[in-house]
Amino acid sequence: MSETTYVQLLDLACGVFLLAAVLILWRRRLSAIVRLFTIQATALAGLVAVLAVHQHDIELGAVAVGILLLRAVLLPLLVRRALAAAGEAGETQPLVNVAASLLAAAVLALLAYAVTQPVVRLSPSPATHAVPVAVTVVLLGFFVLVTRHRALSQLAGFLLLDNGITAAAFLTTAGVPVVVELGVSFDVLLAVLVLQVLTSRMRAVFGSTDLDELRELHD
Repeated sequence: MSETTYVQLLDLACGVFLLAAVLILWRRRLSAIVRLFTIQATALAGLVAVLAVHQHDIELGAVAVGILLLRAVLLPLLVRRALAAAGEAGETQPLVNVAASLLAAAVLALLAYAVTQPVVRLSPSPATHAVPVAVTVVLLGFFVLVTRHRALSQLAGFLLLDNGITAAAFLTTAGVPVVVELGVSFDVLLAVLVLQVLTSRMRAVFGSTDLDELRELHD
């Protein structure tokens, strides 16, 4: 792979990765958000695959395949099952509107680029220059966590956080051991399975998984 092709493919993967995160703030239907996560996970797997080909690293290529299977196939399938079990295929009901969310995304992106400049200057490689994209996705994950009402919609923030941290790890360290990546992926898988059970029980007992309504019941 030539250097020019490597940079172009890396930029494409990072662009799709970031665009999917921004679109998650824009879309309100949970079913659409799950589809965007599938696209983002595919872009993450593509990013790792580009790094693997550029570095001629077979182990990194195996990690890319694992990310694709776990995060782009298995996790979206489980989330869809959780949505069906909880009866929540509708709106996410965020605390802020679309315009405010997109404005916040722009501010968080600028913040990410500002705080990662020391890291970029340490190693002026194409991969390191993409680190601000990963940090932006992490910040967007935090934003989603604090602005969504429903338990399952907050899962979007959790998955954004995980994808952003994973991307940052690969871009800054040129990869992590297969065992570590598999361990993290299975932790995420376990979290989704637990949330699926909890939301089903919450729906059966309280009739809703809206966190504000549950707080009112507590009060």
